[in-house]
Amino acid sequence: MTDTSPAAPSPAALRRIIAPLALAQFICSFAGSNMNVMINDISEDLDTTVQGVQVAITIFLLVMAALMIPGGKLTDRYGRKRCLLAGLAVYGAGALLSAAAPGLGVLILGNSILEGVGTALLIPPVYILTTLLFTETTSRARAFGTIMALGGIGAAAGPLIGGLITSVLSWRAAFVFQALVIVVIIVLSRRIEDPLPPDPTRPFDTVGTVLSAVGLVLVVTGILAADDNGWLMLALLLLGALLLAGFFRWVRGRERAGREPLLSTSLFRSRVSNLGLVTQNTQWLLLMGVSFTVASYLQVVRGYDAIQTGVIFTAATLGILLTSLAAERLAERYAQRTLILTGFAVTITGIVVLILIVGGSPSPWAFAPGLLLIGLGLGLMLTPSVNIVQSSFAEERQGEISGLSRSVSNLGSSLGTAVAGTILVAGLTSHAYAAAMITLAAVGLIGLAAAALLPHTPAPAAPSPAGRPEAGG
Repeated sequence: MTDTSPAAPSPAALRRIIAPLALAQFICSFAGSNMNVMINDISEDLDTTVQGVQVAITIFLLVMAALMIPGGKLTDRYGRKRCLLAGLAVYGAGALLSAAAPGLGVLILGNSILEGVGTALLIPPVYILTTLLFTETTSRARAFGTIMALGGIGAAAGPLIGGLITSVLSWRAAFVFQALVIVVIIVLSRRIEDPLPPDPTRPFDTVGTVLSAVGLVLVVTGILAADDNGWLMLALLLLGALLLAGFFRWVRGRERAGREPLLSTSLFRSRVSNLGLVTQNTQWLLLMGVSFTVASYLQVVRGYDAIQTGVIFTAATLGILLTSLAAERLAERYAQRTLILTGFAVTITGIVVLILIVGGSPSPWAFAPGLLLIGLGLGLMLTPSVNIVQSSFAEERQGEISGLSRSVSNLGSSLGTAVAGTILVAGLTSHAYAAAMITLAAVGLIGLAAAALLPHTPAPAAPSPAGRPEAGG
């Protein structure tokens, strides 16, 4: 096969390229958590409830999860940079619409739908371009470390930044801030050159997209319905499971017919990648679950305002910043499995500390030790988990695995908000707070078990299935 790729960018060019990619991950992660400190302000301004704001947050995260795999596939057909810019434009429009929202419905349209769709379009190119442009193991680890650090900081610092903007200006200004960051990213993205040409003839599995997206939406909606109607919850979960089963049956049928499906079942034949995906899902579930639980408890039960709530989250932000920025040095000294195991152990310890100390102390500083440990643990393992999954597949499969990886991570985020939020909304008390945190700690143990099953040495990248056309990224 003739190599038609352009010459590899210089180290200086790569450093310029990483800035917009990392900022893109930052703003999408920020959007997933900054609304947690605006719960009271938004619910009062838009005449809605805590549950209404929770639904808006969860739908945003769920739209990302449901459309991330199709978003990854579209990069092959239309090009990575084109999808990145399109996603940024849709996201920016959603942020501006949210800033002007007169009611919850328009907020959901702007924030949950448009920003969610924009994120699903722009995030897969971030990871595909990083994998394709940073070809050396060390430089790729550094690039992913930077991106994951900004992503983790965006999620952890979202409450602080959102709290500051909300307290000084208003919650609407936080969405204007997002739109301004999007403009900066678009300007910086002019330096990016797509390393592979798009393939307009590449087929797109529309039926698979609908089945997978609706199935995921129904499953998470079922969890959200748990506090209102048990039978409705059961019906939604069952219907969602049936649609997802139908999706995998459809995929297998397309593969047997020699047609390209939305998601190749061969992606799930790598044991290492599967375990890595479980750790990714669990990490983001813990991050967003803890963020929503603590933020809701501080505002609704203890009556703290947005800025007070955001300041308390500084401890988690600091923890993620310290370990994420040290990702490259840590990767040189320790195996990825060791980092992920240690990260889960530290995170679970942090959750236990939050449960034990907060319940017995009225001081807001009682949250700091636990949140710091959670931040340190999550920052320690976010990058290794991504590296394990992405490195399990050859270059021509990065479009597929990137979409799957981001979808699994964002599904974890939406489940974290849905599960923790459902427990909290059922009864916003100290007991509900403890129940939500205990549930998150139990989920953390699942991630710890998956990490323990990872091999001590990295597995070689899996080749493309025989006869499969090469993907454009």
